[in-house]
Amino acid sequence: MLEDLIWRDYLRACELEGNWSCMNCRLDKIEILNGKRPLEIEGDERGLVAKKLPKRFGNLCMSAAESNDSSNKDPLIHGIGRDNSISSLIRCSRSDYGCIAMLNRGFRNLIRTGELHRLRRQNGVVEHWIYISCDLLEWEAFDPNRGRWMHLPMMTSNECFFYSDKESLAVGTELLVFGKEVMSNVIYKYSLLTNSWTTGMRMNSPRCLFGSASIGEIAIVAGGCDPQGITLSSAEIYNSETGIWKTLPSMNKQRKMCSGVFMDGKFYVIGGTEGSDSKVLTCGEEFNLETEIWTEIPNMSPVRAARDNEVAATSEAPPLVAVVDDELYAADYAGMEVKKYDKVNRVWVTVGRLPDRADSMNGWGLAFRACGHQLICIGGPRGASGEGFIEVNSWIPSEGPPQWNLLSRKQSPTFVYNCAVMGC
Repeated sequence: MLEDLIWRDYLRACELEGNWSCMNCRLDKIEILNGKRPLEIEGDERGLVAKKLPKRFGNLCMSAAESNDSSNKDPLIHGIGRDNSISSLIRCSRSDYGCIAMLNRGFRNLIRTGELHRLRRQNGVVEHWIYISCDLLEWEAFDPNRGRWMHLPMMTSNECFFYSDKESLAVGTELLVFGKEVMSNVIYKYSLLTNSWTTGMRMNSPRCLFGSASIGEIAIVAGGCDPQGITLSSAEIYNSETGIWKTLPSMNKQRKMCSGVFMDGKFYVIGGTEGSDSKVLTCGEEFNLETEIWTEIPNMSPVRAARDNEVAATSEAPPLVAVVDDELYAADYAGMEVKKYDKVNRVWVTVGRLPDRADSMNGWGLAFRACGHQLICIGGPRGASGEGFIEVNSWIPSEGPPQWNLLSRKQSPTFVYNCAVMGC
């Protein structure tokens, strides 16, 4: 009965207004009762972010009573009431939210104010999407559960931003892209709620080539270079709910070309280079969010034992690392191996192989990311004429040694320039 009510309203809206083209919606039946929709509902991670993060960084989980539209009495789906409507909607795939937003103003407000995503998080409903840029101003989102690719609106920028070094970071319902425009650094922000890009955000200390990671609604950036090219030891934390950047204590070392991860409720920055001579750093640093203290950890960077002397450190990509279920993994592009970090003995152990077609150029063009309980590896070979394709492969570490599953393959004239994973 409930499924019929949703489907009837959904069809009526689509017939009147057409598909929401920016989400590339198909007329897929909204299957929320019989488990057909492969939503990832992470019961083990219910309230995980709220438990791990100190209160000083903001309450990340809001109740329905605290949300903006708590006083709205719109029943949403007629016949079952507002509460039952919301309970059903939070379990729909968010790739359908563009079409759902067309049903009525209540649905649209529920999605665009962020209330529905806050309620999803509160109820432990999480979907991880992969955001990829294979063209300097174009981004696509890939839903690994449904194998669906979706185009984001084109970024508008000047020529300087087009050719500048860019970093990307997904936090909350936002995708941040960092670069330079003529005389200053700039941050482009894509909002999942409005499906649009905006600019104007500023860090306290502008930087590029930094390490970063996010958890829930917060992200930390550390190290990198300032606009004058000086390597930094400073760090900042960003809250996507408030839009505020806060300066953190500085790291023990200056470092750029480094990577960042969250693990066991702490933030880690790994590897990179130091100083004007670009000395390779094999250490990492751990930031305790409770005490706000940095601790140096030796031998945490997955540097190859036998580095090719012909490859300069500055020519290599930052460490390709990712954390799944609080375990740290790395992709060794040269040996085509997957390594796991032994936290007790502080050593890296080879656990298997990367996908056969995970080509790269000194690590550039190869994306290695955590996506819920799975690791994602994205890359692909180039042809002599420059034509090629990328493959999206996944592996669930809890199921044993690496057995890569091909999720999607698509033509692409270039490597992957930037990649980020959004979980909401």
